[in-house]
Amino acid sequence: MNPASPLPLDVRLMNWTAGLLLLGCAAALLWALGSWAARLPLFALTRVSVGGELARVDAARLRSQVAPALAGNFFTVDLQRVRRAFEQVPWVKSVQVQRIFPHALQVRVQEQQAAALWGEEGAEALVNPEGEVFHADVSAVEDEALVRLVGPKEQAGPMLAMLRQLVPALAPLDSRVQTLALSAHGSWHVQLDSGAALELGSGEAPLLLARVRRLAATLAQVAHGQQRSLAQLQYADLRYPNGYALRLKGVNTLGGDAPSAPRAAPKNHRG
Repeated sequence: MNPASPLPLDVRLMNWTAGLLLLGCAAALLWALGSWAARLPLFALTRVSVGGELARVDAARLRSQVAPALAGNFFTVDLQRVRRAFEQVPWVKSVQVQRIFPHALQVRVQEQQAAALWGEEGAEALVNPEGEVFHADVSAVEDEALVRLVGPKEQAGPMLAMLRQLVPALAPLDSRVQTLALSAHGSWHVQLDSGAALELGSGEAPLLLARVRRLAATLAQVAHGQQRSLAQLQYADLRYPNGYALRLKGVNTLGGDAPSAPRAAPKNHRG
């Protein structure tokens, strides 16, 4: 039996063309069916579930504020746009958004946590525990007695780290840090809630903390020698290599073996 002779080239081309047309028609039909199905009321977004540990953000208010970003249905909604809309709401740090078939979105919100106030009095900004500045309603934390940090924004992280070390170092003074300021030239200044001001000067954290610990360890004895108490501290200049200069209520004196005191700096001096 003779083997079948191959089909002519033009016949094979016609078969290939017919096959491609058939595949194209099938794909177009599937696309049309998918588009029609996607527009069915079944896939309209009817529920947005907001979860997470929310203390300062109200879930209902959150949903209403991002409603304009919820354009489209289950298949067509832009999840990145929805996420960005949620992240514009004050106190929201990060958001995860995912589709829940067939008509819902599940949103997981992480709130900002306030570790300190940021900027001059009246500024609506805070610092989170990671040292990042964010903007929110400061009145929401007014009962938390947060320390105010004032300095270059890019130094927010190092300033928060310095504050965390200063708090235990200053504990013997029985006064809380109210403001920690860093000048553009790198000089540190502390304002205590007692009204006392401390000039730390500039340098690396270990040097500055050593100065603070020297003051905290000896101030009570120095004040007692002047018949004063810790509460009567008004100003301390710690920028000496081996001592510090003090202003107590009614007294100017020296601590340590500083050779001579500089002229007393004004209370709001930043160095």
